[in-house]
Amino acid sequence: MASMRERMTAGEMYLANDPELVKGRARAYQLNQELSQHFPDDTQRKRITHELLGACDDTTFIQPPFFCDYGYNIKVGKNFYINAFGTILDGAPVTIGDNVMMGPQVQIYTACHPLDPAERNTLWEFSKPIHIQSDVWIGGGVVVLAGVTIGQGSTVAAGSVVTKDVPPYVVVAGNPAKVIKTLTRPVEDNSESA
Repeated sequence: MASMRERMTAGEMYLANDPELVKGRARAYQLNQELSQHFPDDTQRKRITHELLGACDDTTFIQPPFFCDYGYNIKVGKNFYINAFGTILDGAPVTIGDNVMMGPQVQIYTACHPLDPAERNTLWEFSKPIHIQSDVWIGGGVVVLAGVTIGQGSTVAAGSVVTKDVPPYVVVAGNPAKVIKTLTRPVEDNSESA
């Protein structure tokens, strides 16, 4: 039988009050606090970031304060930057490509709850993965909801709420976010559409 952590990461129904998950959130909370306490000591910042996230490198820069549920479900590419007050609820995997920048107060939510109140009151929940491809800019105060993919080279305008997939090389804005501009795809880019 799969553990609650395995069920959570796979997008199946799980109980967040499972002892292993409670311990995982406590670990992430402690590391988030350490990140704030040791900032801007570059050596400590890099050590804590590597310990917190599932995958990153020395170019990863998290501006505290920062919050994530677990950290181990977050995988970032090269040159990832998130400004102050970023939140990533990473019950499901959050995969972020290279050269992704996020403004302050960006919120990424993989968490989902049943719509039926009786079912929701059983405390079972689920998560859906989020994928942010390379060369993306996400403006301040953006909310990215569960199950979304943001395509390569796109920009999400400040204050937007992203409820659906964003194609590559566009600008989206609003609540819900909609395409307001198409960007020119670089000649050297051969990426697939999202």
